[in-house]
Amino acid sequence: MRDFWHLARHLLAYRRLLLATIALAILAGLNLGAGLVGIGAVMSRLLPGPNAQANQRGLPDLATDLNAQIGGVIPQGLIDALPTGQFAAVVALVIALGVLTVFGAFVNYGHQFFALTLVGRAVRDLRARLYRHVVRLPLRSVLTLGPTHYASQVIFDTGAVGGGLASILSKTLVQVSKGMGALVVAFISDWRITLGGLLVAPLLYHVIRRTGKRVRRSQRLSVEAQSSMMGTARSAVEHLRVVKACTAEQREVAVFEVASNEYFRQEMKMRQARSIAAPILETLTIFVLGALALIAAKAILDNHLEPAAMLAALTSLGIAGACVRPLSGLSHDLQMAGASAGRILTTLNESAEPGHDATLPRLPRHRLSLEFRNVSLTYPKATQPAVRNLSLSIRHGQTVAIVGPNGSGKTSLLSLIPRLFDPDEHSGDDTGSGVTRGAVLVDGVDIRTVNINTLRDQIGVVTQQVVLFKGSIRTNLAYGVEQASDEQIRDAARKARAEEFILERPGGYDAEIGEGGSGLSGGQMQRLSIARAILRDPAILILDEATSMIDADSEAKIAATLSEFSKGRTTLVIAHRLSTVINADRIVVMDHGRLIDSGTHAELMARCPTYRLIAENQLVRQDAAPGEQPSPTA
Repeated sequence: MRDFWHLARHLLAYRRLLLATIALAILAGLNLGAGLVGIGAVMSRLLPGPNAQANQRGLPDLATDLNAQIGGVIPQGLIDALPTGQFAAVVALVIALGVLTVFGAFVNYGHQFFALTLVGRAVRDLRARLYRHVVRLPLRSVLTLGPTHYASQVIFDTGAVGGGLASILSKTLVQVSKGMGALVVAFISDWRITLGGLLVAPLLYHVIRRTGKRVRRSQRLSVEAQSSMMGTARSAVEHLRVVKACTAEQREVAVFEVASNEYFRQEMKMRQARSIAAPILETLTIFVLGALALIAAKAILDNHLEPAAMLAALTSLGIAGACVRPLSGLSHDLQMAGASAGRILTTLNESAEPGHDATLPRLPRHRLSLEFRNVSLTYPKATQPAVRNLSLSIRHGQTVAIVGPNGSGKTSLLSLIPRLFDPDEHSGDDTGSGVTRGAVLVDGVDIRTVNINTLRDQIGVVTQQVVLFKGSIRTNLAYGVEQASDEQIRDAARKARAEEFILERPGGYDAEIGEGGSGLSGGQMQRLSIARAILRDPAILILDEATSMIDADSEAKIAATLSEFSKGRTTLVIAHRLSTVINADRIVVMDHGRLIDSGTHAELMARCPTYRLIAENQLVRQDAAPGEQPSPTA
């Protein structure tokens, strides 16, 4: 539970709300106690007993005695105005109880309003804090546990912590206050009956504690099963095109049903653990009250106890017990919140992505060279490196094409430039001899030593897998460059040959697109991605199959635009078009994560068998005649 209380301390940021919530809870308890005292006074006037005559004193006499005890703060005129008759006294007491009830309703409403407002703000702040941290985590960490794991924490675990806070502030606080008020009245009415009722408290605590442990264990398993179910559903829906094309709907339904059944099983275990406590507590309470009633009845028959005092004590004990009953739910809510708080703190304690420290020096705009120095990269859970001890130096302004078989490490190598991943801590060659950790250098500066934002601001990336967000076309184009002017946005769209289809849509640049770019073709999405990269005015341009989804005619125009746009920028291209490769200043050949060779097309065709095989089988000519099968070689 320490994890939960650690997060709960953030409530202190809203001291006024917290103090108002506590004050109203205390006021609710005092109001209940006053009401029970009034009920006892009414019963003492209606029920006979050994001291019935003494209880028949008028309200003015009782008020005078009370005024003397509290220092004479009640005005004498108010005391004289109190009714003296017995029936009139009962009527006055009943009216007072009605006033207390209405006042208590307002107090309870105010308490709930302040408590839930406080909890809502605390959860909002916690969710924002957690989300800020998650988006700053290293990509390696996110890939290890999966995005669903972190999304579940941001949405569900913060909600569970909020449930624990709500149980304390909106339920438990006021119930404890009311229970204490009722208990005080019970002691005043008859301390012997009250003390006997309290003997069962340790047993009640033991029941709550044991069931709470079961709830916490079941909650942890339930959240894990829920996260697995979310991941299964998310994967199938995101790749629904592939699911349908492969007629795998039934398979995905079966996989989801397995995950859903496991979640249901764990959820039922948790609910059973939560449900068992209340019946046990109710049964124990009834038995205790029954035993106390028998003892009190014998005392009344022997004229050792007044019926009014017995009823007042038992009524107050019953109300106190009813106020304590929700504490079983509190224990369960706190156990659930504690499990979620533990996961949240584990994430918050993960090291954020390095390089965001504002004290790190800025990286000046790239103008000299880009170098990979002995870099290796191994993905989480992978057994073999995707990049192996690779060294490569590129002059500023060069266009370098990177080719190689599928899985050769081309995209992995380029992911090192914007520090999506850092090179492995230790590298080694085939002989097993260790070498120092590799580095990526921009103008001779290790990019790990500079502020990461000043690095990424200089990089424009266009990938085959285009990512667009729900919103307008304008906001998607200006993503990450929110300060761009309308003219700059339009100019980038024109260069990417995107304005022609943008203006055809209702609303133009303000037209809304669906999540993931739904409503756009693959080629349109890729043009928007190219326009986004152009708008960033990068010093380093990374094109990973940037025109793979665009028709040949548009590709030729966009290729000409990119060729012009690349001047004065360092450009790294992964392409399947032979014309793109041939026009590069240099071609780098990779295989199994290694740099095999580099040079011009003619040089590599003459001396590099790997490149020759790639050129003959993978690179496609763009100038084939309509209806003619493209020739693979130049």
